[in-house]
Amino acid sequence: MSLVRWITAALLVLRLAAELVLAALNRAEVRRHAGAPPPAAAAIMDAPTYARSVAYTLAKSRYGVVREAFDTLVVALAVFSGVLPRLFADVTTWGAAGAGWTRTLFILAAAVLLSVPALPFDWWEQFRLEARFGFNQSTLGLWVMDKLKGLALTFAIGFPLLWLLLSLVAWAGDAWWLWGFALLFGFQLLMLVLYPKLILPLFNKLTPLPEGELRTRLLALGDRTGFRAQTIEVMDGSKRSGHSNAFFTGFGRFRRIVLFDTLVSQLAPDELEAVLAHEIGHYRRGHVPKMIALMAVMLFAGFAAVAWLARSPWFNQAFGFPAGELAPAFLLFGLLSGLVTFWFSPVMNGLSRKHEYEADTFARQAMGGPAAMLGALRKLAQKNLSNLTPHPWYSAFSYSHPTLVERERALTAERA
Repeated sequence: MSLVRWITAALLVLRLAAELVLAALNRAEVRRHAGAPPPAAAAIMDAPTYARSVAYTLAKSRYGVVREAFDTLVVALAVFSGVLPRLFADVTTWGAAGAGWTRTLFILAAAVLLSVPALPFDWWEQFRLEARFGFNQSTLGLWVMDKLKGLALTFAIGFPLLWLLLSLVAWAGDAWWLWGFALLFGFQLLMLVLYPKLILPLFNKLTPLPEGELRTRLLALGDRTGFRAQTIEVMDGSKRSGHSNAFFTGFGRFRRIVLFDTLVSQLAPDELEAVLAHEIGHYRRGHVPKMIALMAVMLFAGFAAVAWLARSPWFNQAFGFPAGELAPAFLLFGLLSGLVTFWFSPVMNGLSRKHEYEADTFARQAMGGPAAMLGALRKLAQKNLSNLTPHPWYSAFSYSHPTLVERERALTAERA
């Protein structure tokens, strides 16, 4: 049992050390280019904007280091202090022996309690760090309401779903995890359709893109690229942040395109068309089903791991829980699985980057050249104060998208 705890502690320390080293390497790389940006970066931003992007990157990195260290400490205290087994023992006495609802409540209560210490960090990031660089548009009331809505959704959706998952043991025996995988994967597919209709409107207002040149251009782009969405909507992202984005949700006839209002205000019509062409490229190149398939494989492996750990006496008992209890195994897996998956981040990010390059290529072809896409990418980098000179190792572990310099190089190389 002590060996399991020592291995867990070692993995916690190793991941934290790796995060700190990568962050230090990235800050050093950013500072190295702070006074004299590389020509490719200098062509993207003027000197004042570049200086602000350097300051923003360094400030975020310093915050990230403190946050990562604090989060690691919280996990370590939760796992090794014995507070979680005590919580489990207390909550499970509220119902009959083996009652599924008490074990469900234990998981949700533990998740909520573990999130509370991070609230001051969330507040500081939103109202100090982001506000310092002009990105915060939220109010304290809106921020609090978002947290309360998230908490309510956690219990409204999480409680019945977890209760059903834990009940599968009694219904399906040792094969519970196969049924659990099918249940959760089916739920995730359902949420692809329901999220933009039921969840997203609880936080943001979605309005149809008004008639005009932009709507005409975007609909024409969808027609010529074989992507007909149910609707094009504008989301009021500006009420929380100055950052911008675009995405599409759903699949099949439930597809819908969502543009942040900040994006609409920042880009010219041809640049918005290029951004949408990039998003359509993800669909046309089959990235969505590929990522769904990958998600299914990872979810299947996760359920198999939880089932194995739950029936292994050494796992639960090493952390003070009764052997064979599924609820603690689920919680511990959620807390600790990142200690292993972190090291595979470059692989997952590499796949994501490959998809981004392919979507950029699709956008270049759809727009008849790279000019509009390059213009959009440059404006987004300027408005979002993107880091143009990350350290390669940091980028490999942290960036799901290629850097702007890398994307520009690829787009212009294709033109040549």
